[in-house]
Amino acid sequence: MHEVIFRPEPHQYAYTFGGAKPALTVKPGSVMRLWSEDAFNFALQSVDDMPSEKIDIRYVNPQTGPFYVEGAEPGDTLAIHIVDLEPARNFGASTTIPFFGGLSATDRTAMLHDPLPEATWIYEVDTANNTVGFQSRFGDFELALPIENMLGTIGVAPPAGEVRTSLVPERFGGNMDSPEVKVGTTVYLGVNVEGGLFSIGDGHYRQGEGEACGTAVEGAMNSVILVELIKGKAPLWPRLENDDYWMVVGSSRPMEDAWRIAQVEMIHWLSEILDIHYMDAYQLLTQTSLSPIANCVDTNYSVVVKIPKSVVGKATAFDGMHQKLRDLAKEAM
Repeated sequence: MHEVIFRPEPHQYAYTFGGAKPALTVKPGSVMRLWSEDAFNFALQSVDDMPSEKIDIRYVNPQTGPFYVEGAEPGDTLAIHIVDLEPARNFGASTTIPFFGGLSATDRTAMLHDPLPEATWIYEVDTANNTVGFQSRFGDFELALPIENMLGTIGVAPPAGEVRTSLVPERFGGNMDSPEVKVGTTVYLGVNVEGGLFSIGDGHYRQGEGEACGTAVEGAMNSVILVELIKGKAPLWPRLENDDYWMVVGSSRPMEDAWRIAQVEMIHWLSEILDIHYMDAYQLLTQTSLSPIANCVDTNYSVVVKIPKSVVGKATAFDGMHQKLRDLAKEAM
């Protein structure tokens, strides 16, 4: 198993999907030990740091990568398995940003009101108890919350030379902000350009479904991932798999279109997995699926559609790639 260790210097961060030169070339089957900066680019370090004063919107969601995968060609599939995620800093930060968030007016949902109060919350990491500490900014309430590490962004370069900001989720993945992108999950991304050019970043120490205020407990992350290449079979939209579910992420606006995308793509995938007619897959999905909201704040909203594996027996996807990577993950650790 080929091992890659990479911690980018600040000048090596990517802020787009597409348009950035590869940071490294990696072989399929590699285990990668990566470090990524938080979404604020380490701009918020105390409760006195206000986003309007400290954050430069041009340099948010810094990505580690992109990585060129040997042999990856358009139409192929990258399988990226998350082996381990660990906080790389002793605190995480969250904030409310003027005219940003699911319950605030935005430039697209224009309302005649002042911005909500601007504030920053610092969550201290307690590694012994595996918690982050919530401390009220408008009162005296405190609470220890379990750490539930995830990657807010994971994606490949878009097709046709397109360049998209790392704030956007789309067919290429990107800033999906799904809590399902966690340890034990395999992410399947369709390759659009030679080498795939995948990146990761936007580590969250925890986040509720929807990411309501627009920011999670954002933190630098140490990630261990396995990268494999599947020739052909490129999914149109990101697919996820863990031991219990098959999942598809759709991203669009309005939110019902993100839901529709994920529903349609899951119907197609379920039809492939079970070798059944798409109308039968539609019926089966209707009775078994779950549809958690990943984010309701980004440039596009993201919705996940999940099918429990337990309802369909021993069927496998991508020729059992997830289980193969789960087995390899034991060696990687």
